[in-house]
Amino acid sequence: MRLLALLTTLCTITILCTCQQNSYGYGLHSGLSTLNQSQYASRIPQKAKRTIRRHAGTLGPRRPLVIPDTPAPTPNCAAVCVIDPFNGHILYAHNAHTRRQVASTQKLITALCVCDAGDLDKMVTIKASDCKAPPIRLNLKPGQEYRKRDLLLAMLTGSFNDVALTLARDTAGSVDAFVDRMNARARRMRMYNTHFANPNGLPAAQYSTAHDMALAACYAYNNRTIRNYVSIPEYDFTRADGRARRIRSTNRLIYQYPWVNGMKTGYTNAAGKCLVSSATMNGRAVIVVVLGSTSRRIWGESLKYLQWALGI
Repeated sequence: MRLLALLTTLCTITILCTCQQNSYGYGLHSGLSTLNQSQYASRIPQKAKRTIRRHAGTLGPRRPLVIPDTPAPTPNCAAVCVIDPFNGHILYAHNAHTRRQVASTQKLITALCVCDAGDLDKMVTIKASDCKAPPIRLNLKPGQEYRKRDLLLAMLTGSFNDVALTLARDTAGSVDAFVDRMNARARRMRMYNTHFANPNGLPAAQYSTAHDMALAACYAYNNRTIRNYVSIPEYDFTRADGRARRIRSTNRLIYQYPWVNGMKTGYTNAAGKCLVSSATMNGRAVIVVVLGSTSRRIWGESLKYLQWALGI
């Protein structure tokens, strides 16, 4: 009887620990499932310049945001969505379900699909078809070889369109097959007003919404590799011939505010200036999606919603 009681107690403790672990900051609503982060072990170049983020805390937010007492700021852009990555709650939305092109912010979904495939230490051989993606390019040359994770970091920091094509083609066998994966991934993330046509966000018959991109950003935020990579302000990318190129993040906010820790910029004439930004303070985190802004307003527009949500 004592042995049976001991076994019963051990089983109960195991179940309680498992439940507590699964609910530790990643139980997002709206169908967002618990994410397995251990498979995405992050390796960051030693020369990468890191910003000291006193408020970063652990990888994921430890508690939900407090709903601000003050009204949300007035928007000066086409669409906004403010979301809590701890539980998926929407704190504020403006035209959040309006379909728009989202430019290079959709590289977050590209990065998720690359991480889904795994094998980030695989060597990738550049092909001539990978190099046809103006205007922002890393100028890869056919025949060169790079580690997949190094290309992923370059795409997320420098937003290089040729790197996005390379990763897509190598991951799925062809760019078209990779785009199918992006759209399937979008459906799994409940991005029901989204359709992608390429992996880099260049103008095409594709669209998403501020709400849908906020959902995708929650998944990207809880992916260890992506979360670390989008927080790097600058680093030295080593080319195949040994030369180094300094790559600076296109996200200006992470240079200026230590509590801002990502995520991705975007711009085309059709999309306007776009920014998915994330920040953390005192164990709480927030993600802000701003679409259809201007070069003059995009940074301040995103900043005011980050500050509002965090009570700064």
